[in-house]
Amino acid sequence: MIRKAVIPAAGFGTRFLPATKAQPKEMLPIIDTPAIQYVVQECVDSGIEDILIVSGKGKRSIEDHFDRNPELEARIQEQDDEILYHQLRHIEDMANIHFIRQKELNGLGDAIYHARFHCGNEPFAVLLGDTIINSIIPVTQQLIDAYAQYHHCVIAVERVPRDKVSRYGIVGGTQIDDRTMQLTELVEKPERDKAPSNLAIAGRYILTPQIFSAIERTAPGKGNEIQLTDAMRFLLKEENIIASVMEGKRYDIGNKLDFLKTTVEFALRRREFAVQFEAFLRKTIKEIDDSRNK
Repeated sequence: MIRKAVIPAAGFGTRFLPATKAQPKEMLPIIDTPAIQYVVQECVDSGIEDILIVSGKGKRSIEDHFDRNPELEARIQEQDDEILYHQLRHIEDMANIHFIRQKELNGLGDAIYHARFHCGNEPFAVLLGDTIINSIIPVTQQLIDAYAQYHHCVIAVERVPRDKVSRYGIVGGTQIDDRTMQLTELVEKPERDKAPSNLAIAGRYILTPQIFSAIERTAPGKGNEIQLTDAMRFLLKEENIIASVMEGKRYDIGNKLDFLKTTVEFALRRREFAVQFEAFLRKTIKEIDDSRNK
């Protein structure tokens, strides 16, 4: 059973400056919910309530978000808003969340290495803090199920267009079934004609504790940082790694355009204003089309 999860959330978020100058990118809201709350909720929905968030300088608001705020709770109760009150209490009680700081930004591999004492000798889940996945069965739960079958590291992957493989970490290997592959290679952002497949790493992992010794042996790579993909190549020489094609839709909110798209899609799912928001979008698109046709 997977009991622990690690969420790396230490990056500067430079692609969202100036908004992230004084707040973490993980706290940017999708409508009214910080992005990282969706990630924590995925852990909880997958049966994991022991979570380590690897944060960094200027990330204190993440800790504050998941902490209690008795004064705010009292004010909401005074306003007799029971729904909002219970929403706040849910955030505070949803999991046992721990924090550790990555004092220097030395890459994703280094961030995971900071979890070695928390995770000990247990397999654990990793969920990237700037990736939200909408699915019926949480993707982390899908990986836990695959780990229960294979007892090896499991990586969530998704199929991407061939002309976009150079944007992702790509895996290659031997098909076990339609959704599962035993890996033989991991390539970071390959050229289209050199990519071993069109299966891209999707920001969700189940890792065994052996990953920590692999990280120790990994030299700095791209950006002079310790890359998790490089460490997994070391691990691949010693044990099997499984890729599982996820069932769900991934939202990479690490760039502005995808953040906007995510916000629109999530807004259209919200009952309280979906109809009005859709009408607004249709009206706006019609006005754009009309102006172009003049």
